[in-house]
Amino acid sequence: MRTKLIIAVVTSLVLAGTAHAAEIKLLASTAIKDAYLELLPQFEKATGHKVTAAWSSTPDVQKRIVAGEAADLVILGNSGAEELIKQGKLAANSRANFAKAGIAVAVRAGAPKPDINSSEAVKKSVLGAKSVAYSAGASGIYLVSMFEKLGISEQVKSKLATVKPGEPVGEVVARGDAEIGFHQLSELIPVKGIQILGPLPADIQHITVFSGGIHSGTKEADGAKALVKFLTGPSAAPVITKHGLEPG
Repeated sequence: MRTKLIIAVVTSLVLAGTAHAAEIKLLASTAIKDAYLELLPQFEKATGHKVTAAWSSTPDVQKRIVAGEAADLVILGNSGAEELIKQGKLAANSRANFAKAGIAVAVRAGAPKPDINSSEAVKKSVLGAKSVAYSAGASGIYLVSMFEKLGISEQVKSKLATVKPGEPVGEVVARGDAEIGFHQLSELIPVKGIQILGPLPADIQHITVFSGGIHSGTKEADGAKALVKFLTGPSAAPVITKHGLEPG
């Protein structure tokens, strides 16, 4: 009888633990992918929750959520997050900043290193390049306006290399389809075959804040809240920094 009682108690405890283990779906910007690929297993080990992650550009993440795609936690460029909150897709009281990313410049490994130490130098380097690449994501949206301010928008359009949706700009540069590429530092760091020249000069630099929140239709609110707490906590900061980002 005592043995049966012990088995029943242990079984109930196991089932209780299982009931609290969430299956969390994360839809997030590719800019934070490499840092989070290191962090998510740590979260799963610490909590018992499981995370399924999908990655894309800020505009695509926003479009997919507006179209009704299911997710528990959504992270994208700040302007996109604010719009999703306005539309009621994300719970306003769950909004959090997860990371910040600046734009850097890269060329193919072994290629001459153009000067990017000033906005004028960047302008001359872009004009001197046969082909230029930038993403359709948060950094690319800014770069369109930056080239307009530098007065070289039309010249850039005529030499713009094709970057497929979700494709790292660094890969376009590495295979020689673009002489010079612009992307968030965190997305250039993992790419082999390129040399990163450095960040854009301060007067034309743009920092993207990646924010987001819990989907208003989630069925895993507690698990999603735990994930937000972990990703914005102090233990995540060193990993975020290591991958070319700044903590939120």
